[in-house]
Amino acid sequence: MVLLDYIKGLDKEQLEGFAKSCKTSVGQLKQVAYGNRRASAALAIDIDRSTSGSVPCEVLRPDIDWNYLRSKPEAA
Repeated sequence: MVLLDYIKGLDKEQLEGFAKSCKTSVGQLKQVAYGNRRASAALAIDIDRSTSGSVPCEVLRPDIDWNYLRSKPEAA
């Protein structure tokens, strides 16, 4: 799923909560969703986590090798 489709399904309160969980603003989310700005790697990760993978970071930032990062074993 792309970010725009995800945020279109949210009402105003849900969108504000989603932005807060992603540590950003509603305006920034909309800029990324409409393609006016590129998500930082950190924001892409936060969106992926906050959507439980519905909007994967691979979709937001296809230029980053997420497979490499995902295959790293957890630090003890």
